[in-house]
Amino acid sequence: MKYKIYNYIAVFFSMALVTTSCVDNEDLEQLDPNNNAVDSFWQTDQDALQGVNAAYGSLLTDGTYMRSTPLLLDARADDARTNSPWGSMYNAGHFNSNVADAAIYGWAYETYYQGIYRANQVLTNVPGIDFADEALKNRILGQAYFLRGLYLFHAVNLFKNVPLPTELAVYYPQKTQDEGWAQVIADFKAAADLLPNSYDGISGLDAGQKGRATKGAALGYLGKAYLFTKDFTNARTTFKQVIDLGVYSLVANYRDNFTTANENNSESLFEVQFSRDAGGVDLGWGGAPASGWGKTSARAITYAPRAFGWTDVQPTWALFNEFQEEKTKTGATDPRLDATIFYNKPGGMQLYGKDFATFYASSPGDLNDLFCRKYQNSDGEFADEYDWRSGINERLLRYADILLMYAECLNETGDTPGAYTYIQMVRNRVNLPDLAVTKPGMTQEQMREQIGHERFLEFPLEGHRFDDIRRWGWLENPTKLAWLKARDTEFNSYTKGREYYPIPQLEMDNNPGTVQNESY
Repeated sequence: MKYKIYNYIAVFFSMALVTTSCVDNEDLEQLDPNNNAVDSFWQTDQDALQGVNAAYGSLLTDGTYMRSTPLLLDARADDARTNSPWGSMYNAGHFNSNVADAAIYGWAYETYYQGIYRANQVLTNVPGIDFADEALKNRILGQAYFLRGLYLFHAVNLFKNVPLPTELAVYYPQKTQDEGWAQVIADFKAAADLLPNSYDGISGLDAGQKGRATKGAALGYLGKAYLFTKDFTNARTTFKQVIDLGVYSLVANYRDNFTTANENNSESLFEVQFSRDAGGVDLGWGGAPASGWGKTSARAITYAPRAFGWTDVQPTWALFNEFQEEKTKTGATDPRLDATIFYNKPGGMQLYGKDFATFYASSPGDLNDLFCRKYQNSDGEFADEYDWRSGINERLLRYADILLMYAECLNETGDTPGAYTYIQMVRNRVNLPDLAVTKPGMTQEQMREQIGHERFLEFPLEGHRFDDIRRWGWLENPTKLAWLKARDTEFNSYTKGREYYPIPQLEMDNNPGTVQNESY
């Protein structure tokens, strides 16, 4: 089962930040007299596997992919808007997060470091354990490097200059963003060297288990880290390694990437494993996983259409309109529109077993509005999302992303003609015309704009768009910023420095000398 890797050990480990300079690390190593497991743990291969499972557990809480991280990634981009009545959520989308209120962004920050700490426990203790199966040991260490790299990736990407814990210590000073990206790259490199292509066909405690990090996932994120630091040459080489693995392919139906029907499919490099049937009823708001946890996602209820959930996030009209710009080879609308957005479609559209036009007939505002369809349990099996128990896996990295990032690297390294091939692979799935015919001979700059368009329509509401906007320098470009403001009024609130979230005040208080991000 997809949730098998989350049979957590009961004990785990919260990070205490101690700033007193007169205490040695050794003085803090004390056993809990009420917990006999602490001093006897990290003895066997089973302990090691449970330890890395706990590091995966930090992907499931409210601070990460249960709810907060998708919000932080989506809310500020021009494919999404938020009019949430909750100020913390509204402010996240309007570049106005409050240093005095760490809700959402602070929960994410805290959980990233919880995950980092758990991964460091594995990396510190597992090398000293004797394994009968050395390949299993390498896989466990590889997963710990991957998870530490992933949590650091988010911390550096969202908060800029952050601590970089790579060993267990008392105090972790703030580092520069360049140092942060260097550590992320090092971790993904180490993970790629240790991880298998797949857990099928191997022996050991983890044999056949879905959801564990693989070589492809590590290489994919390594390439992404290179791309985010504008190292296009290394990014190009790394993405080609993923392609050459021969493991991944695009699924025929685009929407299969956002439902429970086809999870862990051939397009998925890494996804967070949620399950409505995983047992337990408690929501995973944070802390150590407990036996009562439901291990479910709150994304669906948070993004759900009006009357089916909270409607805290909605698609923009800029996104809807851009889907209209190019027809398929048969003259139809891009099918990704209907997979992404609920709207008053001519001829009708179903949501949760209801006809859109009929259901919203008495509410003109809703009838003429747009709602999220991605990651919704809306095909009629469930009446709404109010049980807070979505089991849809969060797809963090898809093969379509690898193809379009590789095309971008080809363009940036002088092979603009070569970029056409990989862009067209993504376009072919939705039956769009041959770009080499409709727009032949594009310049490098024209191809950059085209890649921006292609990525906008392939990945809306998947947490990629604002990262793209920031790394492409659009916020520093007056023409582009004006264009973004015209498409999404939330950009009218943007000021320089607000492309990152603030360092939470608790971190500022616990780590003297920490410098707050610009404009906060």
